[in-house]
Amino acid sequence: MPERLFVGVLGNRNSGKSSTWNTLFGAMVRTGQNARTLDLYDDECAEVFLINGSPEERQIYIGDILQDVDCQIVICSIQYTEAVRRTLDFVSEEGYDIFVQWLNPGYNDDGESYDHLGLMPWLIGHGATVSKRDGQDSAESRTEEIRQFIYGWAKARGLTFTCR
Repeated sequence: MPERLFVGVLGNRNSGKSSTWNTLFGAMVRTGQNARTLDLYDDECAEVFLINGSPEERQIYIGDILQDVDCQIVICSIQYTEAVRRTLDFVSEEGYDIFVQWLNPGYNDDGESYDHLGLMPWLIGHGATVSKRDGQDSAESRTEEIRQFIYGWAKARGLTFTCR
């Protein structure tokens, strides 16, 4: 059973990735250098490391960002560009469980997009859990889906703790 989880929110530029994280944490959040506590359910929390601002957009290799990170759960904005393959290859090669929520259409998109990069077959072929959500809808339901997934994954591995 993999001991690390990668949760990615995938979308075009300005699709709602950052608003997803802001809603999940209940405040504006940015990439930090340390893990942070994520409230889950019933006074239970888990430690997560947030990468807000996709490595693809910032032109930074995700391996460089995570090289000194000891957190078992990484949540990350990932941009729908060819460069995202480098990020996904890294997390796959490092043995992370992968959960990706694709914002399609994204908040500023004209409509739903075809998967012209062929990422969905790659993700499914690598055992990822994938969901497609409308980035133009409220972020509440999509963040609840992420919270539920993280909770179930972390609880099964004894990674939740009392946070109040």
